[in-house]
Amino acid sequence: MKNIAVIGSGTMGNGIAHTFAQFGYQVNLIDINAEALERAINTISKNLDRQVAKGTITEVDKSATLKNILSFTDMQTGVANADLVVEAATENLDLKLKIFKELDAFAKPETILASNTSSISITKIASVTGRGDKVIGMHFMNPVPVMKLVEVIRGYATSNETTETVMELSKKLGKVPVEVNDYPGFVANRILMPMINEAIYTLYENVAGVEEIDTVMKLGMAHPMGPLQLADFIGLDVCLAILRVLQDGFGNPKYAPCPLLVNMVTAGNKGVKSGEGFYNYANGIKEATVAAKFS
Repeated sequence: MKNIAVIGSGTMGNGIAHTFAQFGYQVNLIDINAEALERAINTISKNLDRQVAKGTITEVDKSATLKNILSFTDMQTGVANADLVVEAATENLDLKLKIFKELDAFAKPETILASNTSSISITKIASVTGRGDKVIGMHFMNPVPVMKLVEVIRGYATSNETTETVMELSKKLGKVPVEVNDYPGFVANRILMPMINEAIYTLYENVAGVEEIDTVMKLGMAHPMGPLQLADFIGLDVCLAILRVLQDGFGNPKYAPCPLLVNMVTAGNKGVKSGEGFYNYANGIKEATVAAKFS
């Protein structure tokens, strides 16, 4: 397995492309937006510069990594020779189903089709293809080049051979793959999102302020980042979407998103990506302050 196609050039897509390319794989990065692809390559280059500055890679490594990445706006051309396709598009079911229908038509019959979805059913995604045995979840963590975990999600029809191939491939990327079964939220978000939601409820009910809640979890529970700050980094819209997947999938009201979260997303306050969530990022991530709404 040498040729990898990545669908989507956003934060996760460019991180996945960066990681595969750094380990010597030929990567076709695919996005319908040419400007987004240009931004993605620039982001990868800057992230490689950080690795060079830290001494984890050399300038030669950086150059080789960038040479391993080609960009495409046409999916059919981009996936034609792929041994593995990793979809990293927006966390939207209809969009993912459309993409996988096209991938099933365009990719070689033996190509494995993986989704980086953090919550959507792999079984449902596989149902629109004619190769359910070759459809699997590869849920990378952000930032992809740094984080070790890959949740490998088996759909109902995913074969043992496909699972073993993806597990071994993940190890070759220096990752630690963990095999899980296909239920809403898998493991990571089934546990993480209710915690984040409860932190938002704790703020909503005036139990404590933003910094106080995050400080308790950082100092008391040894979390590297408080849950409200983490929600901002993930994207409040993404958190909301995942909670709704959990609520719909399990039919359990305990997963219902906090009204405060719903209102913030509706108002356009989505966290880092919009410049404000629970914190304000006008002066950059490192200089973030509690949003005026919660001060």
